Amino acid sequence: MLKRPIILVLFLFLAFFTGNAFAGWSGQGCTTKGCHSGIEPIMPEDSEMMKQLKHNGLMHGDQDGCVMCHGGNPAETKDKKKAHMGVPQTLKIAPGPKEFYPDPASIWVTRYTCAVCHTGYDYRLERAPMNTEAGKISGNLHTWGFEEVADHKVPYGNYDVKDLDGPTPFVGTPGYKEYMNKLIKAYSYIFPAELKQMPSATPEDVVKDPKKAGLIYQRQECQRCHVGVRGREKRGDYRGMGCASCHIPYSNEGFYEGNDESINKKEHGHLLVHKIQGTRKTNGIPVETCNSCHNRGKRIGVSYQGLMEFPYGSPYNDKGKKQPKLHTKKYLFIGDDLHHQYNSRKGNPKGGLLCQDCHTSIEMHGDGNIHGTTLAAVEIECADCHGSVDKYPWELPLGYQDESGLEIGNEPRGLAKKRIAPEDQFGYKYDPEDGFLLSARGNPLGNVVKRGNKVIVHSATGLDFESPVLKTIDKENSWKNQEGKVAMKAVKKHMDKMECYACHSSWVPQCYGCHVKVDLSNGKTNIDWVASGNTPDRYKNGLTTDAPLGVGGTKSAGKAMETRSYLRWEDPVLGYNGENRVTPLMPGCQVTYTVIGPDGKTLINNQVEYSMDEAKERGQKDPVLAIDMAPVQPHTSQRKARSCESCHSNPKTVGLGIGGGLFGKYNENVVEDLIDAKTFKPIPKQYQIQIPAIPRLDFDWSQIVTRDGKQLATVGTHWPLSRPFNKKEIDTITRTGTCMGCHQNMSEEELWKKVSTDGQLDIKQHLEAMNQIMQYLGDKGIKPAELKKK
Repeated sequence: MLKRPIILVLFLFLAFFTGNAFAGWSGQGCTTKGCHSGIEPIMPEDSEMMKQLKHNGLMHGDQDGCVMCHGGNPAETKDKKKAHMGVPQTLKIAPGPKEFYPDPASIWVTRYTCAVCHTGYDYRLERAPMNTEAGKISGNLHTWGFEEVADHKVPYGNYDVKDLDGPTPFVGTPGYKEYMNKLIKAYSYIFPAELKQMPSATPEDVVKDPKKAGLIYQRQECQRCHVGVRGREKRGDYRGMGCASCHIPYSNEGFYEGNDESINKKEHGHLLVHKIQGTRKTNGIPVETCNSCHNRGKRIGVSYQGLMEFPYGSPYNDKGKKQPKLHTKKYLFIGDDLHHQYNSRKGNPKGGLLCQDCHTSIEMHGDGNIHGTTLAAVEIECADCHGSVDKYPWELPLGYQDESGLEIGNEPRGLAKKRIAPEDQFGYKYDPEDGFLLSARGNPLGNVVKRGNKVIVHSATGLDFESPVLKTIDKENSWKNQEGKVAMKAVKKHMDKMECYACHSSWVPQCYGCHVKVDLSNGKTNIDWVASGNTPDRYKNGLTTDAPLGVGGTKSAGKAMETRSYLRWEDPVLGYNGENRVTPLMPGCQVTYTVIGPDGKTLINNQVEYSMDEAKERGQKDPVLAIDMAPVQPHTSQRKARSCESCHSNPKTVGLGIGGGLFGKYNENVVEDLIDAKTFKPIPKQYQIQIPAIPRLDFDWSQIVTRDGKQLATVGTHWPLSRPFNKKEIDTITRTGTCMGCHQNMSEEELWKKVSTDGQLDIKQHLEAMNQIMQYLGDKGIKPAELKKK
């Protein structure tokens, strides 16, 4: 793998002596005046990559090196059409482009471009979640009641694709491969050997079976963000495709701000400048690049910045207008993730971490396997950098916080002196110092090193941060507050059974109720992103039908649209994720759908499907509604965690709904007019229904379980361990009546005179009084079970 670029240079050097390489070369190229004069070099001129591109390009008659990525015929400088066709004769037999590629980073041609040097990346990325979106497809179709995705099955992706090299990952350390083989063996259905392109639906199909409108909705509304297409041309959504989705900068406005005289600087949709962004060499990949996709679904990108969509767009700006739409939405700032915040902990520089500073190359580019959900692909956990109260990160076993119900043992994971081969070859060269820390699944974190007992995170921004380590904090007793010490050290089950972000994510964006309408009337159409990506010519020139600016993409019958019931951000619900740890939950696909037929008549109205597979899995006869509350790492961590009371005294937190399920029943029509208070029937004969009913929804969107433990709605659809709390857990967490244990005696005047004092106790005094009671009981040797006898 490492020798391939050298072999390429030798091959082209031989081609030079055949006399073919310089045929027709006039000493000019793509950057000649009148063409791309002034364009920025794709990498810094002094970088090894740029030197190699120019050297290799010279062998094919292009001193600029453009031909090594774009193809084309640079010698044809007088004829634009010919210059943007084919490749030089020598390049037809050498590794490199075989046609002119307007976007050489397109995943469909990277075997001839990026992967010539970055061997295997094309194979990996084609199977990675960012291209297949298999988990998103299965999760949404489950909400629509598709049997094909019941019982955690993952049959569909954006494209037909197979895992050609078997279940052992294509890349990674031996420890990683061993760990993943164990995980795949336990959950083989989440790591399918192949995917089929998700089906489409015609109007005739939908008339026969209205739930098939879900296929139209999925293709039109949900699939625009995968790297096989360029995506929507809206403010904040401009990006490249394939490798350029991440590695080429696009601003929210989509204007080119470089010096290429051939690019229209007033036309939306162009790259910001002609340069690669990636490692510390090129300042890394801005968070906003990730957000061109990660602003829907789990919304982790915009949430990391502290943004949550809201409907108003206020306050007004200095021209009296509301805020401009971003990703077609308006935003409210709540509070950005502590890793993103400009002010770090004392001793660290100013500035935040990029997404790539935590998330690994294997997570982004894939490991060669097909992953049926995000959780199947992510290899990092909080403890990888922060450790636990009693163990440094390198003392933890592999699989810690990633257990997924598997036995992980206690053998320390240790450290690594080298990165995995692809990252060691192309990534920024950091000194391992005492060793690179390992991910929960066993790969070196190539930018995170041990320095004594400190953990140093090297950011691609060029900044270096010291990460707080829990064991050090405990040894030095430098806890910021008593609550943190109690939560993480004294109550050991918190660390054993909970994700760190279950407490530290004190806010989570919650978009309740996804009201979908699919309208097939009057020949309506909209862009079908799956059809757009499956363009027959994509393997020839790298372009899908949505790639050229202004085209939009391939359209399909019907028009899908959606809205929501209400938005919240406070007090996220908790439950279990696929790793069998307590985690925040957020509304996932909570679909209630309405379908308008080709004749304009309503085929079905406000339908919510049942999830019979989840009811069976929970062992209950009553059906579960297929409106999902999804386990999530919300990327909204704050230094100050949510309070103990926000979990232990809040019925919403344990899944009982806002107000404990008192509000928000939707299964009856609401008429707002003159009403007979005796019968509750409308008095006028002519009236309208103000709020239409959702027949099967007799509880609020925020509720997932009843007080006696009956599950009402799905909690995650990918892993069998995802679930709400059961009755015993709800009882344990809420400790109903704790306050009344003391305060029920307030009505006994004689007793209360003896134990109370005049005035009110503040919080500190109240806690101290309770502490004194506990100390007294302990000194007297009185056990709680004996209190009644005493």
